[in-house]
Formats: sequence, C-alpha cells, structure tokens
Amino acid sequence: MIIIVGTGAGGGILAYELTKNNIPVTIIEKGPYIDSKDAFNYYDKYSDSVDLLTTTCIGGASIVAMGNMVRALDEELHEFGIDLSDAYEYVENLVGVHQLDDSHIGKGTQAFLDAGHELGLKTLKMPKAIREEDCIQCGKCAFGCPADAKWSGKDFVDEAVKNGATLICDAEVVSVISEDGKACGVTYIKEDNEESVYADTVILSAGAIGSTLILRNSGIEDAGREIFFDPFVSVGGYLKDINFNTEVQMAGLVIGENFVLSPHFSSFIRANIPNDDVGDKDILSIMVKTADECKGYVDDDGDVVKINTIQDIRYLAEGAATAGFILEKAGVDPSTIGSTVYRGAHPGGTAPIGKIVDSNQETEIEGLFVSDASVLPVSPGKPPILTILALSKRLADYLVKNK
Repeated sequence: MIIIVGTGAGGGILAYELTKNNIPVTIIEKGPYIDSKDAFNYYDKYSDSVDLLTTTCIGGASIVAMGNMVRALDEELHEFGIDLSDAYEYVENLVGVHQLDDSHIGKGTQAFLDAGHELGLKTLKMPKAIREEDCIQCGKCAFGCPADAKWSGKDFVDEAVKNGATLICDAEVVSVISEDGKACGVTYIKEDNEESVYADTVILSAGAIGSTLILRNSGIEDAGREIFFDPFVSVGGYLKDINFNTEVQMAGLVIGENFVLSPHFSSFIRANIPNDDVGDKDILSIMVKTADECKGYVDDDGDVVKINTIQDIRYLAEGAATAGFILEKAGVDPSTIGSTVYRGAHPGGTAPIGKIVDSNQETEIEGLFVSDASVLPVSPGKPPILTILALSKRLADYLVKNK
C-alpha cells in the first residue's frame, strides 16, 4: 500500500494514477471534503506580516486556483536529469489544457490582449483547464468554482476513491513512522485522537508548509529553512462599464523577462478611486507576478517569514509599471490607476530537488517521497500547478515500475 498525504495537484494525480494501476492507496487530507463552490471558506491564515494565499480542504490550493496551466522550470529540472516532456503532454491531455474559446474571452480580457499586442509585448491567451460548456462566466474563479467547471485535485481524488482508494479527511498527519531508515507509515490526529496507518511507501503532498512540518517531525530538520512564493500585486483603475468582474479571470497573459501579467479583478482597487459612483463593474485590473529569490523560512509553528530582496522589489516595480502602460492603452483613466498591497501565492522550495529530495523525489528516509511545490528547486514565477502535475505523474510512473 502507498499512503498519500494531501489532495492538491500532486496528491490528487498520484492517487489517480496509482489506483488506476491497481496499487492500494490511502489518502489522508488535513481539511474537510467540501463542494468546490464553498472553497473560499477554507483559505489559511498565517502571520500578520505575510498575506499568503493557500487553502486547507479537499483539492488543496488547486480548488481555488484559476485553472492556469503553463510549463515551467524545464531548464532548471534538466540539471537534475529530469525531462518532463512526456509527462507534460500526458497531463495536458488528461486535464484538457487549452486556450479558452473566444466565447469565454470577455471585453476586459480582450482589451488587455489588444493593448499588450499594440505595445509589442509577448501576449497570448492563458492556457487553462476549464470546461467552457460548464463555465457560467461569473468571475468567481478564486472562490472555488460555483459551476464546478474547472479542474482541481478533487477531481482526481474522486476518481481514485471510485478505483478503491481509502480517503481520510479532517486528519492532520503529524509525522512519518520509520524503522531502520525506512518509511513504514504515518501518525495523524483526527477528532483529537492519535492514530496510525502503515505502508512501506509514503508520499507527502501537503504543500510547502504542511510537508515541511511533517518532514521536520520525521527527523529531516533542514526542510523549510528556505522558501519562495510568487510575490504579486494587482494594478488597476477606472474604465466605465467594462464588467471585467464577471469574466473568467486570468484568461490572458503577458510574459516579461522578469515578470508575468494577467488580467485579474481586485475589488481593493476601487478603494483607490475617490468617486462614489465607481463600482466593481467599472474596474479593470492586472495581476503582476514575479519570481522571487528563495529568502525566508518556515518557523516551527508553521508561520512563514519572508525576506524581500532588492531584486524582488525591482522586478515587481518593473511589472507594475508595464501593467500601468497596458491599462492606459486599454482605455483606463490614468489618474485612477493604483495598486493593491503586496501578497504572495504558490509557496514552494522548502524541500528542493538536489537538497532534501533526489531526482526521484525521495528523501534520505527510504520510501518517503515528496511531490508538491516543496520540491521545486527555484521559484518559477508562473503558476506551478502543471509542473507539479507533471512531476507527480513522473513519480507515479516510477512507483508503478518499481512496485
């Protein structure tokens, strides 16, 4: 049997692929089993100094993600002998990655795309895993899809359970049980009771912070001594009746050398505009996201301490300035353009390949693997879900071959 801890992108596809190959699997999820539409109730709270977007529920962060699917870190992973070409192709077909039909590109997104092209920027539609036939274009992608129209790790978990997997929710894994340097199970807390389940293979897919704490409690003290997360701000302003707030979010993409930009509605922009007549329907905004340097750490309580470098700030400022040019070209009143506060998403790098895990994602404890954003060696500065899916597919193939 194989134990999988976590049900996000990594844990979900591992459970699906392993059960499809008749390998017994037990999946343990810290959060509850919920409907996708309720996911916004399960965002996590960290320290007051860090505004980091993660969730604890079935599907993990993938259930509130935008369905964005881009390849990342190919060159960096090649340095460790990892080629994801076949895994990428398999996963893209499996979850239906494609650029949205024109029917689901709204007026605000089209204005972003047109302005980016006019300014000579590298501009394209965002590859996504969204089913247009189910999508109601409500603009609530980050709340957990009300129409269940986008892929999430929950989809794979449901299929794995149909294939015979055991799913234990509302259970927090505390540590990995090992004997003579080999993994043999996990200990978890459920309803204030400590319980254990045994297997000769354990995969941690509990996210960069969750997997870190389990690794430390299991004797791997170096986990989480560094961390990255994609710093981002939203820059936006007034454009009367653009109705961007009801569109599919992040359906366009501008790729800069040091940043990526994508149209993303933020209600916080309205507070920057001293006009009571401006409503959510009158805001066009752009998310500015950069790759940060891996400076910071996870403390022993699970709080994230982040150190911003001069390079981090410079890249974010460069992206914000470019977003301003796009907004003005798109018709936004330049006197109303403002920014939200600094936030973070996609934490990772806490158990990187080459340091905490090897190229097969195995730790120094035999039979203990990690497969989530923890293992990424550097910040991708892009949505990491497709890369996590591909790495996890590769790991599933490895385990099937060696079982």
